[in-house]
Amino acid sequence: MAKELKELTKRAENYSQWYNDLIVKSDMAEQSAVRGCMVIKPYGYAIWEKMQAELDRMFKETGVQNAYFPLLIPKSFLSREAEHVKGFAKECAVVTHYRLKSSEDGNSVVVDPEARLEEELIVRPTSETIIWNTYKNWIHSYRDLPLMCNQWCNVMRWEMRTRPFLRTSEFLWQEGHTAHATREEAEAEAQKMLKVYADFAENFMAVPVLQGVKSETERFAGALDTYTIEAMMQDGKALQSGTSHFLGQNFAKSFDVTFLNKENKPEYVWATSWGVSTRLIGALIMTHSDDNGLVLPPKLAPIQVVIIPIANKPEQRDAVTEKIQPVIDALRKKGISVKYDDADNKRPGFKFADYELKGVPVRLAMGARDIENGTIELMRRDTLEKESVPFEGIAEHVEALLDDIQKNIFEKARKFRDEHVYECDNYEEFKERVKDGGFFLCHWDGTEETEAKIKEDTQATIRCVPFAYEQTPGVDMVSGKPSKYRVIIARSY
Repeated sequence: MAKELKELTKRAENYSQWYNDLIVKSDMAEQSAVRGCMVIKPYGYAIWEKMQAELDRMFKETGVQNAYFPLLIPKSFLSREAEHVKGFAKECAVVTHYRLKSSEDGNSVVVDPEARLEEELIVRPTSETIIWNTYKNWIHSYRDLPLMCNQWCNVMRWEMRTRPFLRTSEFLWQEGHTAHATREEAEAEAQKMLKVYADFAENFMAVPVLQGVKSETERFAGALDTYTIEAMMQDGKALQSGTSHFLGQNFAKSFDVTFLNKENKPEYVWATSWGVSTRLIGALIMTHSDDNGLVLPPKLAPIQVVIIPIANKPEQRDAVTEKIQPVIDALRKKGISVKYDDADNKRPGFKFADYELKGVPVRLAMGARDIENGTIELMRRDTLEKESVPFEGIAEHVEALLDDIQKNIFEKARKFRDEHVYECDNYEEFKERVKDGGFFLCHWDGTEETEAKIKEDTQATIRCVPFAYEQTPGVDMVSGKPSKYRVIIARSY
């Protein structure tokens, strides 16, 4: 394992390669036989399960219910909303036939030309169209509103350049879709769900985020407004970590979804959609991890505490096991996930390196000398600090330490983010400095032309109009035209 750790590329040498190495060596995921797709291994999927459980609870507390809608969408559905189909057309995977048959030589299979579908089907890139076609049958009166559903599923967006968790052709996500009687209710819902995402990112992932609204060019295809949370990775690049969309009545009109209001008059409903994906795992890795491996926030770590006996003989291991079992029981009663690794086919040093690579927040080690001294060795993954602490009260100590680690890695990430947010009013200065990463608060005249020039010149994009900063009028650094507000501009994943 020590040899494998040396092979982990340093962040300063090649950040992108460090990220790819870390995912493979920490046993989170691997490349699939299908181009652009990945296999999420049990350790990586366990993190997703924890994310899913917390988000699912948070959604349900707002009144959202889970449902499931088909993977395959009739092609005609996508063409009903012009902006929507324009936004997704280049990424769609299309099903044209429903049967294979043996080739003439019998050595392979071929598509049966007689089994062509009457209407081609799209593998779900997002579900607005099929859900709104369904909602038409569910909504009749104002009494049926609001209708708030979420589904956990996979989607397919054909990507040419992929990176595990951050951008793959198939990925896992949740997508919420809500219908409301008024514009005000729908807008409030879209903003409420953005706050749910921000709460989850900061209080569970320990990832600080900026909330804001996207520019017209960057908003979701078919939306009137797209709200976003933007996180900063350790290389200074932005990662869009969750979006919530106010869809207006666009999809209701496209699929004729109306309701009778209290005056018994028909109206089109108002809509939102919102989603986060396994991209959050990429955010988790790139925000906190270091050159030794993963650093996981305790609230989302599959294993929060690992305990390793130090023993040369079976009787020594048995003595440690007998001593430590009440601690394991006490930690588990507190809802803390514990792994006691007493496997005798790996040396303690190998185990230490392995769990450090996997980002386990707290490591405890105990041997015969510790039993004699009434102590136990403790290491916290976030700082790599190691100390010998009293065995008495260790469960309570670990519980408090996990809370401290959660807070510490958030504060470390927030400090880094805040130190890399810059106000900038000079375009030449901006073009030089943006190469090194960071969030740049710059005045923007609101035109697509200026936005496109910034992207062409620097590969940076307008991430959002941020809510956190007081906005004052100014002058656009590119065009010299008046500006109503500053936007966040950054290079991004």
